Amino acid sequence: MNVSIFGLGYVGAVTAGCLAEQGHTIIGADVQQGKVDAFNTGRSPIIEPELDGLLSTAREEGRLRATTCAEEAVAATDVSIICVGTPSLESGRLNLDYVRKVSEQIATALRSSGKKHILLFRSTMLPGSTRAMVRDFFEDLRVAGQVRIYYCPEFLREGTAVKDFRVPSLAVVGTHDGQEPESEEARQLLGGTPAVLAWEGAEMIKYACNYFHALKVGFANEIGRVSKFLGEDGARVMDVVCSDTRLNISKYYMKPGNPFGGSCLPKDVSALLSFARQEGIALPLLDNTLDTNQAHLDLLIKLITSKDKRKIGLLGLAFKADTDDLRGSPMVAVAETLLGRGYDLRIYDPSLNLSKLIGANAAEMQRRMPHLNSLLKSDVGEVVEHAELIIASQKCASIDELATWVKPGQSVIDVNGWRELKSLPWDYEGLCW
Repeated sequence: MNVSIFGLGYVGAVTAGCLAEQGHTIIGADVQQGKVDAFNTGRSPIIEPELDGLLSTAREEGRLRATTCAEEAVAATDVSIICVGTPSLESGRLNLDYVRKVSEQIATALRSSGKKHILLFRSTMLPGSTRAMVRDFFEDLRVAGQVRIYYCPEFLREGTAVKDFRVPSLAVVGTHDGQEPESEEARQLLGGTPAVLAWEGAEMIKYACNYFHALKVGFANEIGRVSKFLGEDGARVMDVVCSDTRLNISKYYMKPGNPFGGSCLPKDVSALLSFARQEGIALPLLDNTLDTNQAHLDLLIKLITSKDKRKIGLLGLAFKADTDDLRGSPMVAVAETLLGRGYDLRIYDPSLNLSKLIGANAAEMQRRMPHLNSLLKSDVGEVVEHAELIIASQKCASIDELATWVKPGQSVIDVNGWRELKSLPWDYEGLCW
């Protein structure tokens, strides 16, 4: 393909060199004459292993040039990739002025030429930004079929960017509706087997990844600080933690839904935090872990109370399915709150048998919900039929069972990703989706 790349900084230069290596013909576009001059002599404007050689070869073979004229770049290419910077403002918000300027230039050039074109946004932008750019500059062109627009985040690490482009760790394509009939073009250009989402989802994945990476570095350093205080090797501790690929380095615990609960996580987070405070070790991430869990619980309660339904059916009371452990269960906190506010509550949890609760589990329930026995029902049908609003925190009943009892007009809040509930005639809302 003939490809124009707008913005010849870090992402743009690497994208240009790697696409040229694949045989595409590249025209770089940038407002800085120095970057354009570097490209036109086959030199990289940044320091990155292998990139100088890729650009030099492409230039010698006649597949690389650059210009400061956006109209020239669009006219000579079939695809434009926007890689301009999105720097931070003093407020912390993104400055999208460069993206907007380039978008306006490309849109003007396309209206003038009338040619069909493919446009890929690659600049890092907050969710909603691509849709705003399309609305402001390209909507008529998109609807008319003159331009196809994708958002394709980059996952390039400085120092290994060329390797990361050749073998991407993650490939994502955003389309206007999350459908993929035309995403093959983006895959051909950027490689990998892409996950296809709507523009906002693709934009969110970039931030989710970088937030996660930042969190991991901060977490490892906090463990390192505690380990050093104890005279232990923090790197060795983290090596062992990461050797567990079933729970620690895996999808487990990585699904949005219920706040965490149970007998271990709340207790152990609190204990380590108390120890760190006592010894004067600063652990801000740990310090806020219980707060973020509480914020998620607060959101769930707010969502429930906003429905203006007084008869509530709760499916699942234990902190997770297939257990009778009620210690630290966020659903117990939900039930307590609703009862305290005068809601009519009934509960179904097939794993619970109050007569068999013993020890701390039984003591906690006697303290927090001594009247639980009158609320707990053995028949899911009784709970569902009675309720105006169902809170589904566990998959503790089958869709067929629920379909037998559900009535149109009832509402459901899906706490833990039971999306099959959408198939029933309920007013459905997920906690995190």
